[in-house]
Amino acid sequence: MARSLAPGIGFLAAVLLACDAGGPPPTSVSLPDTADQVLYGVVHNVTIEGVRRIRLEADTVYFYQTSQSAEMMGVKVQFYSAQGVLRSTVISDEGTYEWRNGDMEARGNVLARTPDERRLTTEVLAYDQRTEVISGSEAFVFDAPDRHLEGDGFTADPDFTSVTTTRPRRGRIRDADVRRP
Repeated sequence: MARSLAPGIGFLAAVLLACDAGGPPPTSVSLPDTADQVLYGVVHNVTIEGVRRIRLEADTVYFYQTSQSAEMMGVKVQFYSAQGVLRSTVISDEGTYEWRNGDMEARGNVLARTPDERRLTTEVLAYDQRTEVISGSEAFVFDAPDRHLEGDGFTADPDFTSVTTTRPRRGRIRDADVRRP
């Protein structure tokens, strides 16, 4: 019996040794091997009435056909106005994109910034395309030239002109300090 297994084990060993390590670079997260497609260096533009509204870039994308979702590594998302003007940029270590409805989630070292120097940092940020609301339930820090806000959980528009928190920790509006008791 041991003799009949030897050719099979030898073939398996030869296949494993023949795997080429010169393929695409490994990602920081090992996703289940159930992805229907794995894409590298992805750029995806979302347009409305011929105007680019969102530009999504990712180093690696694992696309799942059945759920119409994608897990992404090395993510950069740019939001544009109805006139095509850049509103904000979000970068993160990883994220999820729902192809059916355009909703996105950014995770890990999330940084959102606008051309006029507003910036928000957090660990998880979600975007609802239907309402154009950006939100997060984790701790965050928001800075703008005229204000500073820290808290747990927030909602904002893609311009980050309106940032609201239900659980503020501290903040500064112009020259006044605001602290939670």
